[in-house]
Amino acid sequence: MDIAVWDTYVNRTDGLLMHFDILVSTELQDSDQILEYANQFLASKELDVENVEIRKCQFCHIERATDETVRAIEEKGFDIIEFENCN
Repeated sequence: MDIAVWDTYVNRTDGLLMHFDILVSTELQDSDQILEYANQFLASKELDVENVEIRKCQFCHIERATDETVRAIEEKGFDIIEFENCN
């Protein structure tokens, strides 16, 4: 499965900048749905963040998905790779 990678940045209320990638099927082009996935991820983290703006969540590239990512996309529609300040 090829996946689209959406590079995402979110300002936390403590001043830190969160950085994570949202991984979805290449067939998904709806930026509102990508934003909803970002909000679901943020809600699961229980962190105080400012609103996610789509301009801070940009399509980055397409790559081959791992088996784990394929399972996550099939189950919930997306997967996340955490980089900075996601805890």
